[in-house]
Amino acid sequence: MRLMDALPSHQELTEELKCLRRLGFPRLRHCSRDGLRAAAVAAGFCVDADDELEGIEELLGAAVRRLGGGDLRDADDCDPLARAAAHSFGLFAYRRGVPASDRRKAAAGVYGVSTERFRKSQEHEVLDGLASAVLALARSGRPAAPGDVRSGAPGDSRPGAPGGVRSDPRTAVRTLLTGPVPGDARPPGDLRAPGDLRAPGGLRAPGGLRPGPSGRRPAPGGLRPLPAASRPVPGRVTVRLTPIEEIRDIDILVSSENVYLEMSKTFRPTVSGVLRRAAAERSDGEVVDDVLARELAVWLHAHRRTGLAVRPGTVVPTSAGALSRQGVRRVYHAAVATPVDHGSRYHVAPGTVTEAVRQSFELARAERKTLALPLTSICFPLLGAGRGGLPAADAAAHLLGAVREELRRDPSWSVLLVTRRREYAGLLRDANSGP
Repeated sequence: MRLMDALPSHQELTEELKCLRRLGFPRLRHCSRDGLRAAAVAAGFCVDADDELEGIEELLGAAVRRLGGGDLRDADDCDPLARAAAHSFGLFAYRRGVPASDRRKAAAGVYGVSTERFRKSQEHEVLDGLASAVLALARSGRPAAPGDVRSGAPGDSRPGAPGGVRSDPRTAVRTLLTGPVPGDARPPGDLRAPGDLRAPGGLRAPGGLRPGPSGRRPAPGGLRPLPAASRPVPGRVTVRLTPIEEIRDIDILVSSENVYLEMSKTFRPTVSGVLRRAAAERSDGEVVDDVLARELAVWLHAHRRTGLAVRPGTVVPTSAGALSRQGVRRVYHAAVATPVDHGSRYHVAPGTVTEAVRQSFELARAERKTLALPLTSICFPLLGAGRGGLPAADAAAHLLGAVREELRRDPSWSVLLVTRRREYAGLLRDANSGP
C-alpha cells in the first residue's frame, strides 16, 4: 500500500484521469485512484478513506478552476481548456451523471471539432493540463477561497481542522462552475426595440408601436450598455413584436414543447424549432452540438422518461447554448402540447398554460439559489396558440392571468411576452387591460 503523503507522478495521474473520464464520478469507486487520493490528501480535500471520493471530486473541481483562472462558466469568454475539462468530467451543473460519449461531445464542441478529432488531439491536452493542475494543488496545499479560514483557526472549514464543518464538495463545485463572473453587471435587456408596446402601468401604449434606438455597438461579450430608463422594470409586463430567437439580454427564454419533450425540427418555424436552431453550436456552418435537444435527452434519460410523456405543464431547464452570446442565461422547456390523432395535431388545455407559467417561475426561483445565477427577467411566447389549437384569445388570457398572479407574489421579476403576429400582440394588450 502506498504512503498517503507521497505525491503521484504526472503520468500516474493522467492514467487515472483517463479511467475516471470514461466511467464518470458516479463510478469513481470502481476506478484506480491511488494517485488522485494522495493528491487530494496533500491538497487538504480529504483525510481518510471515509471522505476520499468526495475529496477527489472537490480536488478536480478546484483544478479546473485553477486552469480557468478562477470562477468558471460555460461561455466563450472562459478558458477553453478549463471548459473542456469541466465538460469531460461532468463538473458543470446537472452534468455529473451524463454518459462519457455525451461528455466528450460537449467538450469537443468547446473547440468546434468532431469528437474523434478531439479524442486524438485536444483531449490529451485537457488530461495533461488537468493532471498538472492537480499536482500544483497537491504541492501547495488547498488554496484559500473567499471566506475560507486556514490553519485550523476557529471556523476553519478544511477537513481535519479543529471544530471544522465540511460543506458538501459537490455543491461547492457546482456553484463555482456555474456562477456569474464577479462584477458582472449585465443589464437584463433593452425592451424599447421596434414593436415594443410598453407604456407606464401596463401594455396599452397610446399610438401603438413606437420605434426604438438602433445602431448601437454591442459592448464586450455581446452585452449592450443601456440607460436606466430602457431596462426592464421589476413587476412590469412588456409585449414585443419580434422573433423569440432574436431576443437579447433576457435571462430566461421559455419554449413551448410537446409532452414528450421532443423538440421541433430546426427547419420548422415553431418556437421550439427556431430556438433549437439558434442555440446549436456550429463550426463552418455545420452543427457540432445540438445543445437544447441533447440536454433534454439527458434529462429524460436521468428521469427515466425517454419515449414517455411527462405531465402537461412540466417545465425542464437547459443551458442557452449559442444563445448565451445574446445575453440569454437559460432556456426553459414547457411541456404544454399533447399529441392527438396519432400526432397529426395537438391539444393544449387552458389550465396547462397556467401550470407551465407557475412552474417556470418556481424553477427560476430555485435556480437563483442552486446555480447562483442573478435571474431577474423571463420571456414567454403565446403558449398553446400555435399548433396547440388553443384559441389565441384564451391563450392570451390564461398566460397574462398566470403572469400577473406570479408578479403579485414576487414583483422582483420583469416579464417579456413576444409574438410574430400583430393581432396576437393586440390580444395580449386587451387581456392585460382587464381587472
